[in-house]
Amino acid sequence: MRVLKTDFLPIDFENEIVCCAIDGCIAVQADQSEEETDFLLDLARHNPIIKGVVGWVDLRAANVEERLAEFSENPLFKGVRHIVQAEADVDFMLQPEFKRGISALSQFNLTYDILIHSDQLTMATELVRCFPDQSFVLDHIAKPRIKDQVMSPWKERIKELAKEPNVFCKLSGLVTEADWHAWRPGDIYPYLDVVFEAFGTDRLMFGSDWPVCQLAGGYEIVHELLDSYLEPFSQEDKDKIWGHNAVKFYKLG
Repeated sequence: MRVLKTDFLPIDFENEIVCCAIDGCIAVQADQSEEETDFLLDLARHNPIIKGVVGWVDLRAANVEERLAEFSENPLFKGVRHIVQAEADVDFMLQPEFKRGISALSQFNLTYDILIHSDQLTMATELVRCFPDQSFVLDHIAKPRIKDQVMSPWKERIKELAKEPNVFCKLSGLVTEADWHAWRPGDIYPYLDVVFEAFGTDRLMFGSDWPVCQLAGGYEIVHELLDSYLEPFSQEDKDKIWGHNAVKFYKLG
């Protein structure tokens, strides 16, 4: 993990994307603190490459509406994420306090990023069914066991989640779920097949998971992986995946 033990700032990101025809990004939280949310918003204010921020607010807090209202005064604040994958309680997302926080997002026109492991998919599906008018996006295709080439029950649970039309999915975090040092595109393509069949090209978006992706390859390698997979797709569908769906979901236009 030493490769990640350094600062990664917008200038580093801009150097990474030189060859990838990427002109903007969403910065997504990594620390569960409002201090980091403020930090990311400040970076976005001074770096036009950052088109929006998905930050952290304690959705279980009694004053969640007040905190969301304050952050929402900044138009760069687009959504909220909680690192549910690290929660020991398997029913964390179904706690009344957490669900009350989720229910407050829509009044501020905010999205919610779902960060979970594959064994939490059933819980996530139950959550989103409680909030049909809330926009959700699944991060990292729910982290299937690509390294071990295990497909079920992740495949069946992804298809169930994708039945909910208010859920999008990020094509991100793929190489870090594979063998970091020996993965091949053929290890990952079957998992992409599943999410493309489940969500269709209108609800999928490219996500780099940079800088974490550097554990198993850099930004350009991750970009090339998806670019190769998308080769037989129409230009219209490619445009959706590379940017248009993210613009729509995070209301960047």
